[in-house]
Amino acid sequence: MQMINVLLSGCNGHMGQVITRLSENFCELKIAAGLDLNNSVNNPYPVFTSLNDCDIKVDVIIDFSNPKAFDGLMEYAQEKRIPVVMCTTGLSSDQTGMLKNDIAKRIPVFFSANMSLGVNLLIELVKKAAKLLEGQFDIEIVEKHHNQKIDAPSGTALAIADAINDSLDEKYEYTYDRHSRRKKRGKQEIGMHAVRGGTIVGDHSVIFAGKDEIIEINHTAASKEIFGVGALKAAMFLADKKPGLYSMSDLIAENN
Repeated sequence: MQMINVLLSGCNGHMGQVITRLSENFCELKIAAGLDLNNSVNNPYPVFTSLNDCDIKVDVIIDFSNPKAFDGLMEYAQEKRIPVVMCTTGLSSDQTGMLKNDIAKRIPVFFSANMSLGVNLLIELVKKAAKLLEGQFDIEIVEKHHNQKIDAPSGTALAIADAINDSLDEKYEYTYDRHSRRKKRGKQEIGMHAVRGGTIVGDHSVIFAGKDEIIEINHTAASKEIFGVGALKAAMFLADKKPGLYSMSDLIAENN
């Protein structure tokens, strides 16, 4: 297999450095160049502060940077016809829409709410469970994260709920808070609960509660390295793909 050369956008951020370290364990790819406004970190590859200065030929871009860099990076990727693994969080709805509806028509784009293979396997499992148990079990999602996380529920919890809803015959309502709802739980309802505390990296549980039995499927992240591994696997997956929108479900399906 030909070596896959990666441009790592946001290389000097926390996740950029995690990916740099993890890439040493991948013999099929290497970080050939980095992009970051901060060039004070010593990396084993050249780092550019501007895409205009990057003269390294690459096969895939992994982006773990900032939504502010989105427009320039996407313009560069489309001009050079380079596939993009988009890992940056906090994109606006306009940016997400552009990525899915416009950019993916021109270049291969890999985009998932969560880059963990384990979380995406959980999503595939709960979709099957929800379809099988529909109408007989109540569904609740509990997510736990560190005390610095601002958004609640997490994007992953919402992605899990959306995946469940897509697999059901009838759409369920999302309920985020029950303290002000003085009434019984509805049958067509997915409850979502957010816990914030300490240094929890990420914990997602899906509870199917039926008559006299409970089924629980959960995933716990012990470190952020799992997201880096997912990004590198996504880069390998995307390198030879045609233009289009891809996600972890495509990667999982290809490896089944």
